[in-house]
Amino acid sequence: MMKSVCFYFQVHQPFRLRTYRFFDIGDQHDYFDEYANRYAIMQLAEKCYLPANSILLELIEKYGKKFRVAFSISGMALDQFEMYAPEVLESFKKLAKTGNVEFLAETNDHGLSSLKSKNEFVRQVKLHEKKLKDLFGIKPKAFRNTELIYNDEIGNHIFEMGYNTVLTEGPKHILGWKSPNLLYCSATNPKVKLLMKNFQLSDDIAFRFSVKQWSEWPLTTEKFAGWLNDLGTNAEVVNLFLDYETFGQNQSKKSGIFEFLKNLPEAIFKQTDFQFQTPSQVSASLQPASPLHIPYPISWADEERDITAWLGNDMQKEAFNKLFDLESFMEKCKDKQLLSDWDKLHTSDHFYYMSTKWFSEGVVKTRISPYNSPYDAFINYMNVLTDLEIRVKNSCGDLKDLSANSGVKKSTTRAKKTATSAKKASASKQTSKKKTSSETK
Repeated sequence: MMKSVCFYFQVHQPFRLRTYRFFDIGDQHDYFDEYANRYAIMQLAEKCYLPANSILLELIEKYGKKFRVAFSISGMALDQFEMYAPEVLESFKKLAKTGNVEFLAETNDHGLSSLKSKNEFVRQVKLHEKKLKDLFGIKPKAFRNTELIYNDEIGNHIFEMGYNTVLTEGPKHILGWKSPNLLYCSATNPKVKLLMKNFQLSDDIAFRFSVKQWSEWPLTTEKFAGWLNDLGTNAEVVNLFLDYETFGQNQSKKSGIFEFLKNLPEAIFKQTDFQFQTPSQVSASLQPASPLHIPYPISWADEERDITAWLGNDMQKEAFNKLFDLESFMEKCKDKQLLSDWDKLHTSDHFYYMSTKWFSEGVVKTRISPYNSPYDAFINYMNVLTDLEIRVKNSCGDLKDLSANSGVKKSTTRAKKTATSAKKASASKQTSKKKTSSETK
């Protein structure tokens, strides 16, 4: 039996919002920070995308069909490559032409529509499929949802769109005693095959590689190959799912991360029986070990591996629901700029910035927020969304239901009340923790 390493990289960057004040509502419609977006892409191109792509191309030229990887590149990232760094897009096209790289389908906006609206979920996937066809000339065969979010219902929707291979997280509360190093299938639809992330080995590279306090530092390719051997004969596939920014951004060039990437295949080939395969190849070559029942959404984030990093507090839920209040009107909208702005506001990062988990509980935040606090992120987002609502109303005609449910003044007032309530709850929680800690002492 051939054992496989499935190397998959996520590439995504949001369109960052500029500081959008209450007095801009109804007057200014430029929501996005052109300078910040351009700067971020140019920096990442230099630090990560170009050098990492160059290494992958060298590895493919060296090992041929023995070395394969997979990418999921959001439509938001692809759009910004076209706008700010066409050389990055060209380097991905070179990888695509080798035939050794699989490009996965996902939502074009890198949004959370799978949790709210099947119609919008399908629309975003179709947009992403078209973009991959136009840019790379390929039709994706496997699917990776935003933030690795998955449950049985989402799996059924994905299958209806023509995909039977889905990448997701391998949390302990789902797998229990089972190993993430096997292929599984959905309990509600056995035709849906599931590749579960080995978060331990993935995070060793993504988060712990340059941590000198880590007991396993420094991580060498020989040591990592040894860990693969330690998994035993029952490990059929090891799914290493990483943010591509791991290379050069999250882990700096000085840490040796590029040398690790460059030398890892040789160590694996010399020391182990593992080969490199893409998600579609793994799905086609293995039989599911058992079905998995996943009734509630899982994701990659935090200890809980749930969706609370994006929809865990009142601010996030209010913003998310208000965004989808516009859906029925956007379905009829013919204004391309309105649709584009609405799509960009779906991106999961905007809701992640509103999370109070890391802010109040000290949870390590893996994405740098441009805001001073989650409350600032919420108010800024709601100001933008309120202006978009006005534009939709003007473009689509008399939207009485929309106006009655979420008018400009009502929306802004409610947003401020929600943020204030969330702040008070957070402060109360902190006070309670300090009191408990003091009593314990």
